[in-house]
Amino acid sequence: MTQPQEPFLAVDRLSKRYGETRAIDDMSLTIPRGEFLTLLGPSGSGKTTLLMAIAGFVTPSSGSIRLDGREIAGLPPEKRDLGVVFQGYALFPHMTVAENVAFPLEVRRLPRPEITRLVAGALETVQLGPLAARKPAELSGGQQQRVALARALVFSPPLILLDEPLSALDKQLRGQLQEELKGLHRRLGATFVNVTHDQDEALSMSTLIAVINHGRIVQTGTPLDIYERPRTVFVANFIGRSNIVEAELAGREPDGRLALRAGGATLFAEAPADPPAGPKVKLSLRPEKLTVAAGVAEAGAANRIVGTIADYTYHGNSTQLTVETALGRLRVEEQTWRLGFPLGAGQPVTLGWAEDAPVVVAPDAP
Repeated sequence: MTQPQEPFLAVDRLSKRYGETRAIDDMSLTIPRGEFLTLLGPSGSGKTTLLMAIAGFVTPSSGSIRLDGREIAGLPPEKRDLGVVFQGYALFPHMTVAENVAFPLEVRRLPRPEITRLVAGALETVQLGPLAARKPAELSGGQQQRVALARALVFSPPLILLDEPLSALDKQLRGQLQEELKGLHRRLGATFVNVTHDQDEALSMSTLIAVINHGRIVQTGTPLDIYERPRTVFVANFIGRSNIVEAELAGREPDGRLALRAGGATLFAEAPADPPAGPKVKLSLRPEKLTVAAGVAEAGAANRIVGTIADYTYHGNSTQLTVETALGRLRVEEQTWRLGFPLGAGQPVTLGWAEDAPVVVAPDAP
């Protein structure tokens, strides 16, 4: 019988305490080789502390970190042989681009011809070959980010750690470099661990996401899993937008779905892996999964609720509406061209959604 393969990176019951404060609270996480994992969470959630513990710049209070089967929690950073791109890039201002990229190789005392060859290859990878003689002050923010990335890649580390590397860039450049990082990850086949609080960045770049809050990992999965099947109220609200609706359990359908009642309407939702503990459940209903039609439809129809427009905001391609309903205020995001009727405050409308749109979410842990 084939033994299961050990994860490339395994964090096991890791904690970091600062006095009575737990920056990391009993975290466990496994990452297969070649993945692009993003640690996603609000400021102060513990994501950067976890990254710095993996890098060796933070000493855990307890727990284990294994890289390719080797325990590294007790090793200093220089013994872990990891590539790190810091938020501020940490380039040496007195060195040229080529000298900055060569620095990790100089520390490792590689022969000069080997250093020259590896630096040229790394700069070619990030498309900065012609700028090798420039100083960091002569580069744009995006170019400095690429230099920092080339320095992290030049010695072919087994793991590349990225500490919010795009946060200082403007929106357009950030989007461009997101695509470049994705392409670089595919070409190199390396394992990346990225930290960000930007949900769009995490969804667009990652193959895996670990959502962190209050020092704990609350959900790990693919971007599709995290967005489409959030497990908790926090994840549903933090990743994109969500309407949180409280409903009462009315029964179970023959196909296993839950039948629910809320605001006089009948709703259906897939049963979660962990059955609801009581008769009341919370549902996540994404604004873009709601449809809106003028007028009032049949009362009590399944997956339908009537309401009145309280407010709306035009965004060109899309329009966001706030609708007062018996379920509370619901946010709706609809493509403008699909609305097909003029909008006005107080206007009666009917909202609808597909049977698989609501997702049962658990209350947030205290």
